[in-house]
Amino acid sequence: MLYKAKELKGFTLDSYDGEIGKVIEFYFDDRHWAIRYLVADTGDWLMDRQVLISPYALVAVNQEEQHITVNLTKKQIEDSPSLDSDKPVSQQFELEYYGYYEWPMYWAGPYMWGSYPTIIRDNGTCPPASPDDKTWDPHLRSSHEVGGYTIHASDGEIGHIEDFIIDDESWAIRYLIIDTQNWWPGKKVLVSPQWIKNVSWSKATVFVNLTREIIQQSPEFTTESLLTRDYETELHRHYNRQGYWL
Repeated sequence: MLYKAKELKGFTLDSYDGEIGKVIEFYFDDRHWAIRYLVADTGDWLMDRQVLISPYALVAVNQEEQHITVNLTKKQIEDSPSLDSDKPVSQQFELEYYGYYEWPMYWAGPYMWGSYPTIIRDNGTCPPASPDDKTWDPHLRSSHEVGGYTIHASDGEIGHIEDFIIDDESWAIRYLIIDTQNWWPGKKVLVSPQWIKNVSWSKATVFVNLTREIIQQSPEFTTESLLTRDYETELHRHYNRQGYWL
């Protein structure tokens, strides 16, 4: 199912033995645009450290009750590698983190989740990779930081990123929600990360291989819009792009 990132913020994270906190933001990589960690606010439980939860630990999203089930215990999380709240996520931390949980490293392979295009949670099926299997260097970005980046079409600026739409099966970012109010008052549109040409992280600008006109004429996205397969099919047909589900 598809969810807006801002919608998931504030959802409770429920472990095997109780609540561990609430979602406050996401870290994603800038190659596959996949969510690599949910950042949890644990209140007074684990202060002065970031608690990161990998999608490998996520069982299900319950939209009605606004919680996400996590297949870990509070003790496992408490004893996991510690990351200071004011420190970025380093490669060394990720090596320790994935080694601690014995999960396959997502960067050890050509696909979104290493050797697989989606998450394989059965550790017996997919043994953990060794650090020597690294095939690409992930660079993690904060959803809080990238939200607000300018979107630049092939012939000029069109707006800014308002939010992200996340697929809770693969935890891929399927779309960026673009607010175009400075050009077309009130209209919001969706753009897939697959249509991005490049990103200037220093200038906080995303460049897409689309013209302003074709984006302007794309199906409008509103708060009432339902992210159905019919809507997605119409969107991809408009841009003459193949759907990710094919």
